[in-house]
Amino acid sequence: MSKLNASDAIKHLSTYQERDGLSVQSLMDSKTRGGLTYQDFLTLPGHINFDASSVSLKTKVSRNIELSAPFVSSPMDSVTESQMATYMALMGGIGIIHHNNTAEEQAHMVRQVKKFENGFITDPICLKPSATVSDVLSIKEKLGFGGIPITDSGFLHSKLLGIVTARDIQFQNLNTPVKDVMTTELVTGKSGINLEEANKILRVSKKGKLPIVDAAGNLTALLARSDLLKNLNFPLASKNPETKQLYCGASIGTRDADKERLRLLVEAGLDVVVVDSSQGNSVYQINMIKWIKDNFKVDVIAGNVVTREQAAELISAGADGLRIGMGSGSICITQEVMAVGRPQGTAVYAVSEFANQFGVPTIADGGIGNVGHIVKAICLGASAVMMGGMLAGTTESPGEYFYHQGQRVKAYRGMGSIEAMQHKLKKKSVVNAEDDSKDNAASGRYFSEADSVKVAQGVSGDVVDKGSITKFMPYLYNGLQHSLQDMGERSVAELQEAVKAGKVRFELRTASAQLEGGVHGLNSYTKRLYA
Repeated sequence: MSKLNASDAIKHLSTYQERDGLSVQSLMDSKTRGGLTYQDFLTLPGHINFDASSVSLKTKVSRNIELSAPFVSSPMDSVTESQMATYMALMGGIGIIHHNNTAEEQAHMVRQVKKFENGFITDPICLKPSATVSDVLSIKEKLGFGGIPITDSGFLHSKLLGIVTARDIQFQNLNTPVKDVMTTELVTGKSGINLEEANKILRVSKKGKLPIVDAAGNLTALLARSDLLKNLNFPLASKNPETKQLYCGASIGTRDADKERLRLLVEAGLDVVVVDSSQGNSVYQINMIKWIKDNFKVDVIAGNVVTREQAAELISAGADGLRIGMGSGSICITQEVMAVGRPQGTAVYAVSEFANQFGVPTIADGGIGNVGHIVKAICLGASAVMMGGMLAGTTESPGEYFYHQGQRVKAYRGMGSIEAMQHKLKKKSVVNAEDDSKDNAASGRYFSEADSVKVAQGVSGDVVDKGSITKFMPYLYNGLQHSLQDMGERSVAELQEAVKAGKVRFELRTASAQLEGGVHGLNSYTKRLYA
């Protein structure tokens, strides 16, 4: 056979009847093959003509909330509280605070996230001139900030008299009135000033706070210098475009008590609520979604679901986003114990393909163990991924480190584990077993109060110390950018369109192919994921 001219190589491709690989539709045809997990397939490479750093990872997790990165932390009591939620938002994602606590505790966590970074602080804490140094220290200990405005009445919209800073109260007696130590020579901005102009004044003045006052000298808002530094250090931070505060989510159950819980969460500034059920297609969740949409202007993420039929019920009820996954998490044994669930790859594709027709974003929840799993979930239609085990063991996750078999670890437990379901709140607000059962979110997520025997759908264990997510999340972000670059796609949106159009191709992996794709043939090795 004669050799073809090398310059005609691209033209010669047209002589082949089929392209390399499979379309996503062919890949996910499970009628004869069965369901697929992320390990069962690969994407084929595309053409690179751009830098990885130019890849946009912006995506939506609900109808009205867009993130800088497709990362969501799971509402588990060993994964997400205020610190995790804060840094998830700073790194471009969003944290969903668990509800295995009292409503007041959960609302306080949401408030901490919302107060961490602001544009104009429209409800700053103020003090009267007669307040003491002890009052200032108490606020700093409780809320973590100083620089408190002093007004005539001790409230907003009152005459601004001065500001008390941490430096002002150093070496002062605890009973000293703040009027004796406050700073009275202030640089202020006028009401109506825009954020850009206010930030410019703050930079030039080198002050820690910029009070905004009206024509009569009454305090109307406050701007903090620390937020300028946060903007510089965390350029990807996901924020509410109106308030400039970090996005924050929280989970609730489907009981009547959760309605009051949600009210407190909304008052604290909640952006999105996750209705947390292991099997979301229930009359209880449907009724709760309808009630939320009738009473609050907050996006609702519903679930969990793994089929189109489940998704249709929740979308009809008014869900703004869906959580996909049942039994695919690293600490979940639902599929083993209940014989109910679905392989995660197939579930993500089926539900996302259906939900996206209605403009409802989906979150792949469970089964995420590495960057490759994230990009595969996105290829299958998910707008974002929810991570539990990936984030457990980080500095920002709840709990204390301890040593197990010589390794520094943190506890990690499924919300369907016996330990989570039997969690008893040791707070003064819980005075009897009835109150405790109402607040025991883990139990309510999987069973009703009437269950005399709790059947576990999760396990408890520990995970190795991963360090801070301020280093781990950039690794995930950059890894995802490089993955999209390898496929020749510049953004999450373009990738998903290319998948639908059949441009991005896939290949099934046999067991031996999966073995070949991992580390093999070495006597020993060290696996360092990032530096």
